[in-house]
Amino acid sequence: MPLNIRSETVNELADTLAARLKISKTEAVKQALVAELSRLDQKLSLIERIRPIQDDILSRARTGLEADKAFFDDLSGDP
Repeated sequence: MPLNIRSETVNELADTLAARLKISKTEAVKQALVAELSRLDQKLSLIERIRPIQDDILSRARTGLEADKAFFDDLSGDP
């Protein structure tokens, strides 16, 4: 879906960034949005960032297998 920006200030900012980076205006807007989203993600605490991973792990069914030295030796092919 196309993005239609009608703000002259935003248009000028996009032009300025594109000129400085020697890229298209579309790429400048994309890079600016990616950078801002990354900056916001950095603000999240560690627990907020790993919570989705923890939830995914906890949602999986337990196998009943014990992950001991013999288990990892078998995975790596060690006798």
